[in-house]
Amino acid sequence: MSTKKKISLQFIIIIAMAAALNIVGSNLALLLKLPVYLDTIGTILAAALLGPLAGCFAGGVTSIIMGLTSDLISLYYLPVQLVIGLGASLLYHKWQPDKWKSLWLVALLISLPGTVVSTAITYFLFHGITSSGSSIIVQLLLGLGLNKAFAVFIVQLITDYFDRLIGVSVVAVLYRILKAKIVKPL
Repeated sequence: MSTKKKISLQFIIIIAMAAALNIVGSNLALLLKLPVYLDTIGTILAAALLGPLAGCFAGGVTSIIMGLTSDLISLYYLPVQLVIGLGASLLYHKWQPDKWKSLWLVALLISLPGTVVSTAITYFLFHGITSSGSSIIVQLLLGLGLNKAFAVFIVQLITDYFDRLIGVSVVAVLYRILKAKIVKPL
């Protein structure tokens, strides 16, 4: 077996495992109506291990499968998965953030660009109401008299950050275990 085929098979296996991790996490969050999404852990892991293409593939596959099976709304958030895959790849490529003390910063840096995109999608396409548990918080803020755009942004900012913090914490553990075993693509 040539090196190129071995790398290609490894790439496919990691993408499939990352997408499966995202799908399980997403369905768990939907089932329990959690105010976090748990659908980007695999995206961040694939991006950290293999780069931006892997992160974007894992996130894209997740959004498509979830959109066609259990949560149509997740299909509209495919751009968020791509932004997170790209951002996580850049962070893990330039800086090896597998240290526990830097996880809060990594989560913040990965979540901010995605928050801007997800806020726009949630506000303009769904008027603040989606299938996630965070919609309840948006409704509470609207009931308190906040502007809808501001309420959606605040909720997205907080829930995205905590979602990414969970994601990068899980990835920190997996990254330490797997980074030495992964053959980087050429």
